[in-house]
Amino acid sequence: MAELTNCPKCDSLFVKNQFRDVCEKCFKEEEKAFETVYQFIRKRENRTATMSQVEEATGVEEELILKFVKNGRLKLTQFPNLGYPCDKCGKVIQKGKLCNPCTEELRKQLDLLNQQEERENAIKKREKQATYFTVDEKFRRHQ
Repeated sequence: MAELTNCPKCDSLFVKNQFRDVCEKCFKEEEKAFETVYQFIRKRENRTATMSQVEEATGVEEELILKFVKNGRLKLTQFPNLGYPCDKCGKVIQKGKLCNPCTEELRKQLDLLNQQEERENAIKKREKQATYFTVDEKFRRHQ
């Protein structure tokens, strides 16, 4: 759904939609920057360039290059030394949101939480089974 908002780059008013998060003027500037970056890394000798080398050679900010990568405009399979930071630790990665060590750490924490919940459920179940009910003999006779 479109909404009226200010451009995060130039602060001008524009209609934000699912395809653009900047105004028309800034979008055109981003497109020029994309072409510059793409033309640079498309050359065979530049395909193994790192993020800092691309930034230095093209003059395009790393943040914008990362935006191109995250939006899928630059395919990391074609450019092995480009990547973006892990959401947790900042290590450069090429897929997902977390690097492998952070993913494993999160998985271990989830496993521990699941084990703890299972233990708590088992304890509750045992407590329920250990509860004894008695029947009042007077109540039984009146039925």
